[in-house]
Amino acid sequence: MARRSKGGGAEGDGMRMQVVWRKGAVWLVLVSAIAWALLVILALAFHLWSCNSDVPFLSALCKKDSKVLYALDSIRSSSKPLHRCPIPVADDPDSITIPKRTPNTIVHCGFMKNSGADMDDVDVKYIQKCKFVVASGIFDGYDIPHQPSNISIRSQKLFCFLMVVDEVSLDFIEKNTTVKFDKAGGKWVGIWRLITLHRLPFDEPRRNGKVPKILTHRLFPQAWYSIWIDGKMELIVDPLLILERYLWRGKYTFAVAVHKHHRSIYEEGDAIKRRKRYARPLVDLQMKMYYHEGMEPWNPKKRMPSDVPEGAVLIREHTTMSDLFSCLWFNEVNLFTPRDQLSFGYVVYRLGDALKFFMFPNCEYNSLFILHRHTREHSSKVEWAKTIDEIVKKGLKESKGGLGLWTPYPADLSSVELPSVKRTSPAG
Repeated sequence: MARRSKGGGAEGDGMRMQVVWRKGAVWLVLVSAIAWALLVILALAFHLWSCNSDVPFLSALCKKDSKVLYALDSIRSSSKPLHRCPIPVADDPDSITIPKRTPNTIVHCGFMKNSGADMDDVDVKYIQKCKFVVASGIFDGYDIPHQPSNISIRSQKLFCFLMVVDEVSLDFIEKNTTVKFDKAGGKWVGIWRLITLHRLPFDEPRRNGKVPKILTHRLFPQAWYSIWIDGKMELIVDPLLILERYLWRGKYTFAVAVHKHHRSIYEEGDAIKRRKRYARPLVDLQMKMYYHEGMEPWNPKKRMPSDVPEGAVLIREHTTMSDLFSCLWFNEVNLFTPRDQLSFGYVVYRLGDALKFFMFPNCEYNSLFILHRHTREHSSKVEWAKTIDEIVKKGLKESKGGLGLWTPYPADLSSVELPSVKRTSPAG
């Protein structure tokens, strides 16, 4: 009996061990499945994050033809647009036919000779030949020139790559990069011809940067076409392909991208104040003027897909109307705040249907360039001012720009209430 009891106990222990092993195996499979699912979710989250990241390295990891992105897009489970997307450019720059142009009337504005933003004689002579221009600018030493890539031999011969700099930036560039001189005395950094501006018209570097950016036709009067890119950008698409895609294909004369986050200038103004990009009371004053003069917040019924552009890339044929628009736009930047994205939509509103724009998708805009960091952060004391009294008492008022903000307005703006703004993006 004792032995049978012992044997029965051993058999019972074996059965219990089998049950424990089975339960253990089930738990192991379950935990492994959960861990695998979490790993897949983490990988998908990283994939989506990299596709929407502003960091070039992470964005480069994005597989844009991913079935995941297509699936999300088809079921509309992700409302955030892709950071980059393919640009439908032509295959070969050599196959592009450049359309014939009709002569345009020169639109004068901005400055007269010897009144500021003067160029060296050697540069004035050089730009006479420049009918196709890629222009950029560096002021107050905030950047160094970044060499474009994927530029065809045809475009290298056709385009002038002009980097407009002030004397401070020229000194900084000479100390940090290799500047070569040609036989005529012209200064070069790689493909970029350095164009130095002397006797700058404004105290504020950002405002000085608007001169070559917006008044490109005034600095380079022989230009038929121009592509402006900000100084911190590295162009990665052939400029001839850019002109064909954004101007010639749709018969436009002015192309600019839709802003990534904002459609209304009042949204943009709110973001500028939150991020301390210019004095809050002066931004409010400019917005009140525009609202008083009939500039309504953007809505889908407007003819333009947005009132706010991504102003770092401007693509233009220099016609009479596009140059007039640039002059009017510069007038607003000169009179009010240097935040040109605020005044762009206002000038479009005042001109009505006089100029046909192409506002292209933001994801294409981000595929035109690689963005580099500034060599240092830009900041001026006026950007942090909270009240008009603070600006006056601390002597923060600009002496040469924004004078329209201090000129009596022909209406009482104290009763004007700006439209309420709903923040559409945590990044905006």
